[in-house]
Amino acid sequence: METTGLPGREGTSKEDDPTLKNADEDEPVDISRVQLLLAEKRTSLAALRTGIAIFTLPLSVTTVLVTTSRYYNFIENLHFLIPLLFLCALLVTVGTYLIFVALIRHRHQNEQIRKIKMKHTAWKDLVDG
Repeated sequence: METTGLPGREGTSKEDDPTLKNADEDEPVDISRVQLLLAEKRTSLAALRTGIAIFTLPLSVTTVLVTTSRYYNFIENLHFLIPLLFLCALLVTVGTYLIFVALIRHRHQNEQIRKIKMKHTAWKDLVDG
């Protein structure tokens, strides 16, 4: 009979220790959980990439407007520029929202992976989180 070597558990075997049994029995479930979390992490990164793209689009449009401003009169084209600038502000808002939500989710998923890694010490080098 192999002893666990844990303080206060001298003389108990691994077969008798329910915490060690659960860690071994839960390993396939934990592997599935980590795979699911990594898939969600990829989705969060895709949302982050989309948010960055949506955020930069109005900046590009504004740059073009500033660059070509000497070719048009701002007051004469106000009926075009106000809706365009409103749309740019809306896109910046949506992009910022997507970026923050993706970062919050990504951080939460990293924390969940870290908690699962703590249960299985052999996984420390295998899973980044």
